[in-house]
Amino acid sequence: MDHASLLPSTYILVLTGTGLLVALVAWLPLALRKLPLSLPIVCMGIGATIFLLPQVTLRPLPMRYPDITERFSELIVIIALMGAGLKIDRVFGWARWAVTWRLLAITMPLSILAIAGIAGWAVGLPLATALLLGASLAPTDPVLASDVQVGPPKTGEEDEVRFGLTSEAGLNDGAAFPFVHLAILLAASAVSGAPWLGAWLGYRVVWEIGGGILGGWLVGLAFGWLTFHVRADSKLAKTGDGLIALSATFVSYGLTEIAHVYGFLAVFVTALTFRHTHREHAFHHEMHTIIEQLERLVMMALLILFGGALVSGLLAHVGWVDIGIAATILLVVRPLAGWTGLLGYRADRSEKLTLAFFGIRGVGTIYYLAYGMNHMAVAQAERLWGIIGLVVLFSILLHGLTVTPIMRSLDRQQGRDPDAGDLSAANESGA
Repeated sequence: MDHASLLPSTYILVLTGTGLLVALVAWLPLALRKLPLSLPIVCMGIGATIFLLPQVTLRPLPMRYPDITERFSELIVIIALMGAGLKIDRVFGWARWAVTWRLLAITMPLSILAIAGIAGWAVGLPLATALLLGASLAPTDPVLASDVQVGPPKTGEEDEVRFGLTSEAGLNDGAAFPFVHLAILLAASAVSGAPWLGAWLGYRVVWEIGGGILGGWLVGLAFGWLTFHVRADSKLAKTGDGLIALSATFVSYGLTEIAHVYGFLAVFVTALTFRHTHREHAFHHEMHTIIEQLERLVMMALLILFGGALVSGLLAHVGWVDIGIAATILLVVRPLAGWTGLLGYRADRSEKLTLAFFGIRGVGTIYYLAYGMNHMAVAQAERLWGIIGLVVLFSILLHGLTVTPIMRSLDRQQGRDPDAGDLSAANESGA
């Protein structure tokens, strides 16, 4: 028997690695709950370690695999959007969601303008490319922001900060899409000279936003009726199978994308509507559990690849100017834009500071840049991927190391027990 025959096949290695990844999905969140360390940091470190091994020859750079990067990040985002919508207990309303509208209507546009301006001035990017970068980096990520979001349905873990960041992350991915399309239209217009304003306002803003909201609402109503309101012996809730939430995610996204409206927005609206059809039903918890587990699994896989990209040359084309831009986006632009959006809002100063600080950048940012680059010609593409990589890396480290102490301190200030979730989880596992 020769030495080569003793080596495991690639299939066996992938199978073993997948098993270990699933085990980490189940165990790591509990192990890291009280530590100033986040799951994304650990996953990123695992990925960097794996792809530094000489036996691993794959280089998971997004510029090498643009279509896979776009589709895989898209899948993760829509799963996260369904999870975010299902776990929001607060009933939808203009006054009750006031913090959300401020973060969407003021904070996000200010962030896009500031980032685009910085990129144009410091890097010399054309207007369309700078706008694409701004639109990619402005939204708060629904995937990596899970540590600052509300708890599972009906758990009561929904203070103003957690609600604001959850609802912002749920809606601003769809709200950022018009600006991505504006960048694409401006790039095309610079070459052809074709008018863009009417097409952008009429189609990309009015039709795609309105259609996304309507489509998501209709799909949510349909799934809510099938799950909770048809005859008792045939309604979907009787199955006890939370995979129905995954079905609703794919149906909502697929149908609305077929209609050429914003699927991200539709999925979040579907989740809110689905939840609203029978808000107190225990089946929501089953659906959210399935979605959360699947979201963690695919998120961890992407972050392992991201760690691999970092050690494979993702940051090879960035310099000190780009490091300064990344730091400015996280430490200056988002906090100032967030604070500006919350001026006059009735909340504690500590709540406003936390809302302004935790503008986490992650999977959504990767998706938007991949989408934009797949639909327009972009100069300095490798440098843009490097800037994006820096911002996501800094965000994972900065927010990951601070989220536990900051949120625990906020809970104590407001009279909540930061360990209450641990106790409830222990009771559930003991039961």
